[in-house]
Amino acid sequence: MDVTFDKWASFSQSIHVHIQVNVKIGNSASETLALLTVIYGEYAMKKSSVFEWHRRFKEGREVQDDPTSGQPKTQRTDANEDRVQALVRSDRRLGVRVIAEKLNMNRETVRQIVKEVLRMRKISAKMMPRILTHDQKQRRLHSSSDLLRKADMLDRVIGGDETWCFQ
Repeated sequence: MDVTFDKWASFSQSIHVHIQVNVKIGNSASETLALLTVIYGEYAMKKSSVFEWHRRFKEGREVQDDPTSGQPKTQRTDANEDRVQALVRSDRRLGVRVIAEKLNMNRETVRQIVKEVLRMRKISAKMMPRILTHDQKQRRLHSSSDLLRKADMLDRVIGGDETWCFQ
């Protein structure tokens, strides 16, 4: 029997069904283990697991899954995206690992948020936006205008071989 990762959930559930049937017909845990070993061979559950599930089914448990704890399976929420964005904007030199540690989040989740949501990438030790926002374009325009207004200072600078002299 060849069991792949994709089939493991249904395979595991079928083993649980076999254990439950054995409990209902009155077989002991040892008899159930022997039957599972014959049916599944090397893929059968370990002895301790069979005995544990046998006990659970004997106490009235059903095959369906236990209810989950209610925690989300992913940390990728709007609130976490906002937290990552605020931290990246406060210090663009932070790497994904440092951000993940500071926010107590999974590194891969932080990487996905930075890349897909914030559309940023790492360039020479800084997180850089792929496309400039309107605010960033306005700031650059303002800075460039200021430099052009102060360009008359450049008329007084004489450049030479690695030496700067002011008139």
